[in-house]
Amino acid sequence: MNTCDYLRPGESVRPDWKKFAFDWFRVIATAGLFVWLVYAGGSELGYNWQWYRVPRYLYTFSEGRFIAGPLLKGLVVTLQVSAISLVLSSLLGLITAVCRLSGAFAARAIARAYLELIRNTPLLVQLFFIYFVFSPMVDLSRFASAVLALSLFEGAYASEIIRAGILAVPQEQWEAAKSIGLGRYRTYRHIVLPQALRHMTPPLVSQAVSLIKDSALVSTIAIYDLTMKGQEIIAETYLVFELWFTIAVIYLILTLSLSLATQAMKKRLALTG
Repeated sequence: MNTCDYLRPGESVRPDWKKFAFDWFRVIATAGLFVWLVYAGGSELGYNWQWYRVPRYLYTFSEGRFIAGPLLKGLVVTLQVSAISLVLSSLLGLITAVCRLSGAFAARAIARAYLELIRNTPLLVQLFFIYFVFSPMVDLSRFASAVLALSLFEGAYASEIIRAGILAVPQEQWEAAKSIGLGRYRTYRHIVLPQALRHMTPPLVSQAVSLIKDSALVSTIAIYDLTMKGQEIIAETYLVFELWFTIAVIYLILTLSLSLATQAMKKRLALTG
């Protein structure tokens, strides 16, 4: 039983503003302590902080026009890699989940082998194998190799989320679909997947957070994403701490946005459930 069971029609859940304010206070206090420790450590090392030089690597204005800096250009590449990989990994996860639930032994065996291979080897090793071994055989670009590696890796984890969502659909729904003559494809499309979506969506969004963080590894094969651009700038300017902290904040903003979207989605699904 949840909170919405006690609500009258037309009522809404009132947010606890005191708890909300206290949570934000703790976040700000923790961030403040972290910043103080960083500056204290930098002072002990004799590091010369030069934050005023950072904004030019984010953006500049020329004749009243906004011009994206190298970090924002790298962020665009990161978002492109992440978005394409997210779509492909979701499709791959769906296919793998359906194969796991299939009655065909060959489909189950192939899906199981894929899952065990991907989940029991590091992403970095998979990325190097695809780029240095597989891509020369089929003439894949760096970008395509990065997307393929991320899609395969994240798809293995997405498949278990999707499979769990499908299994959460009551057996009666399958039997009802069979009784009215729906085939397997139409049962999945019209009956099972729409119901499973409410169970799958929040954890899939959480998986997207992991995908964005894992995308930083594509810099190891010279994809000029956010991380690679940061490394390039650091090699030229020696703004080590400033640039890495800026990059960390950008990743934090991306992942926090998705995490907040997940929380809002969970609350919405709880209220409508």
